Amino acid sequence: MTGSNIKIPQILRVFVYGTLKPREANYHLCENQVLTAEKAITHGKLYNLPMGYPAMTLGNRKVHGYLLSFADAKMLTALDDLEDYESTRPITENLYHRQSMEIFDLDGLSLGSAWVYLMTAAKVTN
Repeated sequence: MTGSNIKIPQILRVFVYGTLKPREANYHLCENQVLTAEKAITHGKLYNLPMGYPAMTLGNRKVHGYLLSFADAKMLTALDDLEDYESTRPITENLYHRQSMEIFDLDGLSLGSAWVYLMTAAKVTN
């Protein structure tokens, strides 16, 4: 078929490690949009903040979480709002910043890249 205007949907993939994991406090915000939720690992450093939610910074430790996939990339807007991330603001003005990182299954095999919400080390220690 030539000249076809068939649009192939882009699957949105987000690695979550805190309140957005299945059965956690904020999972209800995306639950009805999730196509798959797979246990996964990425590398970073995880912190339990006094406010009652976690933060992850860049690092080399294993961080366990879930790789969520969504059919609609608009879900990213809702997640950005929750994480107080705005792409047009300087990184220092966002609570979290969104970055693409490599994600692994529980056996250490690459699952490709996904969005991850990270906090700067300066914000974690303040």
